[in-house]
Amino acid sequence: MSFPEITVIGAGLAGSQAALAAASLGVRARLHEMRPVRMTPAHRSGNFAELVCSNSLGGEGEMQAKGLLQAELRSVGGEILLSADASRLPAGNALAVEREEFSARVTRTVREHPLIEVVEGEIEKVPEGIAVIASGPLTSDALAADLARLTGSERLSFYDAAAPVLAFESIDLDRAWRAGRYDQSADYINCPFTKEEYLRFFGALEQARSHTPHDWEKLDFFEGCMPIEEIARRGVDTPRFGPMSPKGLDDPRTGRWPYAVAQLRQEDREGRLWSLVGFQTGLKWGDQKAVVQLIPGLENAEVVRYGVMHRNTYLNAPEVLDSTLQLRADPAKFVAGVLAGTEGYLESAATGWLAGLNAARLALGGPPLTPPAESMLGGLVRYLASANPRGFQPMNVNWALVPELPAHEPGPNGKVRKLGKREKRPVMFRRGLDAFMGWAREEAGLTVTPPPVPQPAPEAEEKAAPVLR
Repeated sequence: MSFPEITVIGAGLAGSQAALAAASLGVRARLHEMRPVRMTPAHRSGNFAELVCSNSLGGEGEMQAKGLLQAELRSVGGEILLSADASRLPAGNALAVEREEFSARVTRTVREHPLIEVVEGEIEKVPEGIAVIASGPLTSDALAADLARLTGSERLSFYDAAAPVLAFESIDLDRAWRAGRYDQSADYINCPFTKEEYLRFFGALEQARSHTPHDWEKLDFFEGCMPIEEIARRGVDTPRFGPMSPKGLDDPRTGRWPYAVAQLRQEDREGRLWSLVGFQTGLKWGDQKAVVQLIPGLENAEVVRYGVMHRNTYLNAPEVLDSTLQLRADPAKFVAGVLAGTEGYLESAATGWLAGLNAARLALGGPPLTPPAESMLGGLVRYLASANPRGFQPMNVNWALVPELPAHEPGPNGKVRKLGKREKRPVMFRRGLDAFMGWAREEAGLTVTPPPVPQPAPEAEEKAAPVLR
């Protein structure tokens, strides 16, 4: 029996999900991955969907934009989300995974699928025929140059960084303590600062040596994954109003919020490895260790993996992509993941799913589709296709991508009552999920299963600081 066929370049979250989505529709996918034949500065293995920054796929629940996108993917059986659910670690209201277990699950699922052929080795040119290009933020120079030629668009890049990972046994739990913000959970380890300790830490952070680019490079950072040293450049209080915010964390020794806090999140199933939340960094390793050991409770911390910085490549999506993720210059080519102008693991998986779906539909003789505007995936791809191309940067999902609800509604006695965020978000969540499932069932012809929705504590969710990558 012969099957229609597509090509997928890249076996990260986007490419793996694209190949699986196409195969689920009966379309063969030839999946090209250059690792381990050619490694990148950030990856450590040849496994698929390797997480190179944090191990979090974002906040869960109906108050979170990422929670809606997670629910949309679960409703259509997105394998990346199913692998994440099966590999999850305690992380309060966030979906964090044991990264090696997660990557191994995705790799096994892809390699064992009878309609997916894995081809190892670098692809230097955009292939002929129907293809999904999901080569990721570390796209090889040759392929990036060929994409620039095809699209006629400027090749863009920004810098990304990973946070250091520490050995649990080296954390001083006489000083640090386990808790979540506003008593959400005890899934995080918190290291509290006094004002004097914070100022000493900040001074060392200012003096630490960081990555120095070549003369022809310019360090452009994505706002959602800013290195801690770059955050510090914006002012002495900026870190403690960002990733080092003490809000909602009562120090058990004082009963009060500390001056600042550094949080750690579990990295592995056994709890032996913990990463610093929001501490992505490109500091030189010696200086990085010295700065980390100025954090109270981490004076003797053993750094088992240092934070690293690497350059990410992406296209100017508004200039070159349609909301179906097709290249305008060649509609048989689809782009997904960071290369398409998204930021975040979850966003990569979601655009990979849509690109794989649409490539398969094209191979089967059907038209590519765009999810409804009320859905988070629909809002994201519409933004990619229509944003201002000047100064375009990769985008995380957020509630501003979907249509807003009216700010007011009639109340008792005909009086107009203003709706707050806590009232609007659950309605927007349900509206978006219902619209997505209806579209998937009726227009895309997919089997849809309403997913369970994690429900965080209402009071905690309202006050919680944003989940950081």
